[in-house]
Amino acid sequence: MPNKLSVEQAYIHCQNIANEHYENFPTASLLLKKALRPAVAVIYAFARAADDFADEGDWHTDERMQKLDDWEYQLDLCLLDKSNNPVFIALADVMVKHELDVQLFRDLLTAFRMDVKFKGFTSLADLLFYCKHSANPVGRLMLALHNIDENKALKASDAICSALQLTNFWQDFSEDVPNKRCYLADEWLNPFNISREDVLSGKADIEQLRPAIDKAIGETEALFDQGYALLPYLPLRLRVQIAATLAGGTTILAATKALSNPLKQRPTLNKLDWLKVSLKIAKMTLRPHFYAQRGKA
Repeated sequence: MPNKLSVEQAYIHCQNIANEHYENFPTASLLLKKALRPAVAVIYAFARAADDFADEGDWHTDERMQKLDDWEYQLDLCLLDKSNNPVFIALADVMVKHELDVQLFRDLLTAFRMDVKFKGFTSLADLLFYCKHSANPVGRLMLALHNIDENKALKASDAICSALQLTNFWQDFSEDVPNKRCYLADEWLNPFNISREDVLSGKADIEQLRPAIDKAIGETEALFDQGYALLPYLPLRLRVQIAATLAGGTTILAATKALSNPLKQRPTLNKLDWLKVSLKIAKMTLRPHFYAQRGKA
């Protein structure tokens, strides 16, 4: 059996993973305090591998579930300082140093298992349950790294993360439906005598689906509105990052809403849109209490 890596070597391993695949996690953000970047890279390495088990490769469903179970077993081992996996050697150190709740990592694995066995969502509550596990833990981990644990801040962070997850669903209609994935809740479709199968087969056209899509976007807008309450709790550097997240997310959602047919189109932002995003970031950063009270940009 090879010698167990040192904690320092394990961190380097995780940073290498983050450097290769940083696009979906803020590992490379200069807005992060330098001292926190190694911890974020470790969290990313944990999530990246689990995401690959759920979505990449040619594994069958049972194999994917077994790999996720094995990953959680390594999580259990690292709590006992018994894992030889470099990701978990580093993760054990991060959890101790920053007092991170292991349940947040278990929640992420729950979401990846849901991805493997995806069948759709019956209600908004089901969608939010998924977001609670897939997206919200990321926000809570970032707040924990910054020693922010106020209940109002946590709830606002959850709202932002859930809104971002849902926005990602709605902007990708044109890609997901051909891949037989419909994220619209049955409770939004059924009043119009539309089934999930109608959406996936192309039987339901955009005019029939528009009320359900408008409902999906409206619920997401409401979540973003709740998220502005987070801004006053954040130190400047993190506030800029979250302001950018809010500005970008709400702009993409608005662009999706404006599409004539999101089943055939994907939203894009032009130079003017990006200028507006930049202005929103500046205003939210400088006037966090105003946006928190106002509840919208």
